[in-house]
Amino acid sequence: MPLLGHAWQLHSRPLEFLASLPAHGDLVRIGMGPYPAYVVCGPEAAHRMLTDSRTFDKGGPFFDKARVLFGSSLPMAGWREHRWQRRQMQPAFQPERIDAYAGVMAEEIDRMTAVWRPGMRFDLTAALTTLTLRIVTRSVLAAEAEDEAVADVQHSLHTVIDGIYQRVMLPLGPLYRLPTPGNRRYRRACTRLHRAIDGIIAERRAAPGGDDLVAMLLEARDEDTGEPLSDKDIRDQLVVMSGAGFETTANSLAFAFWLLSQHPEAEKRVHDEVDKTLAGRTATPADLDGLDYTRRVVHEVLRMYPPGWFFTRVTTTETTLAGHRLPAGTALLYSAYLLHHRPDLFPDPERFDPDRWLDGSGDCLPRGAHVPFGGGNRKCIGDQYALVEMTMALASVCARWSVHPDPGAALRVQVRGTLGPGKLFMTCRPRGAAADG
Repeated sequence: MPLLGHAWQLHSRPLEFLASLPAHGDLVRIGMGPYPAYVVCGPEAAHRMLTDSRTFDKGGPFFDKARVLFGSSLPMAGWREHRWQRRQMQPAFQPERIDAYAGVMAEEIDRMTAVWRPGMRFDLTAALTTLTLRIVTRSVLAAEAEDEAVADVQHSLHTVIDGIYQRVMLPLGPLYRLPTPGNRRYRRACTRLHRAIDGIIAERRAAPGGDDLVAMLLEARDEDTGEPLSDKDIRDQLVVMSGAGFETTANSLAFAFWLLSQHPEAEKRVHDEVDKTLAGRTATPADLDGLDYTRRVVHEVLRMYPPGWFFTRVTTTETTLAGHRLPAGTALLYSAYLLHHRPDLFPDPERFDPDRWLDGSGDCLPRGAHVPFGGGNRKCIGDQYALVEMTMALASVCARWSVHPDPGAALRVQVRGTLGPGKLFMTCRPRGAAADG
C-alpha cells in the first residue's frame, strides 16, 4: 500500500502474512511504512543473525520505538552495552537463585487456586496474569505484591505494550503525538508505570541490602566511569524485566490449559504424570525430572504460540545474509512464529503434539528452527526462570484441578506485542483429593 508498504498486512493479519513469506525464499524484502526491511525466513539465516550480534545488532522499527520507554535496558541495548549489563544481572538468574524464587512461585500458585471452588467460572488468562506478575514482583524485584499495586502495574504494562506494538506496526509518525484518547491513555500508562517502579527503587535505596536484582543494580558501577547507575537506568531495567516476566508467561500458560482442554489424551497423560510425581501437592524444582511430559507440553506451547513472536535487528556494516547483500543500516525482521510453523521443519505445524520433543527430538532440528527465547548471547536472560515457572504452575494446577471452556467456545489468538488468547473463561473441576474432599 502507498506509504504503508506491507505494514497494513502486518497489522491486520500478521500471522497469516508471515506464514506466507517462506515460499518466497529465506530472506524476503517487504516495506515497513515507506522504508524497506527484510524478513528472515530460513533457520540457518536466523541462527547467524541471532549469534552475530555485532553485525546484526538490536535495532530497527521494534527496538527504536521500545527504547522510548525502556531506554537502553538489557533487551534494548546495543552489543557493547549489553555485555556489561548482562554480567551485572546474570547472577539474579543463576540456578540457585531460580530455586530460591521457586518458593515464591509455589506460594503464589497456592494463593491463586485457594479461592477456586468446584464449578467456578472465571477468566483464566486474568488469573494467570495476576499470578505471574505477583511472582516476578516478589521474586526478581523483591517487592511486596499488594493487590492494588499489582493491578495498577498490570493495567499499565498492558497499555504500554499494546501502544508500542501499534506504533511499530502502523508507523504513523506525528499522528501519535496528537492528543487523541488512545495517545493520552498510552502516555498516562507510561507515567503510572514509571511512578510504580520509582517507588520500589526509593524504598530499596532507603533500606539497602539483599541479593535480588534490585540490589544488584543498586550496587553496579559503570565499567568506564565507576559511577553508579542512575535511578532512570535502574528503572528502565526493572520496567523491561517486569514487562517481559509476566505477560509472556501468563499467555503461554493460558494457551497450555486451553490446548489440554481440547486434547483429552494429552490432558490425561499430564494428569497421570502429576498424580504419580506430586500426589496432589505443589511442585518444586526437585520434581522437574519427574515431569517430563509436562515439560514437553510447555515446549510445544512455546512452539505453537511463541509469546515474543516478532523482533527486529539492524546491520551495523555491509554484509551478506542468505545470498543477499545488505548495506549497513538494513532493517531485519524475524519471527519465531514464522519459523515454528514451517511445515518442512515441523510437520503438520498446527497440530498440538508434545511428543515432537520426545527423547531430545528437538536436537535434530536445524539451528535457528526453534527460538522461543531468541538465541546467541542475546537469548532471553530469564529463559530458565520462565520454563521452571511454567512447568511448576501447569503441573501444580493439574494435580488438583482441571479447567474447561464453555461449550462451543473458540480460541481467538490476539496478536499484539505478545501473542495471547485474550479473555479465556474456564470452569474449574476438582481432581484427586480435592474432588474427594
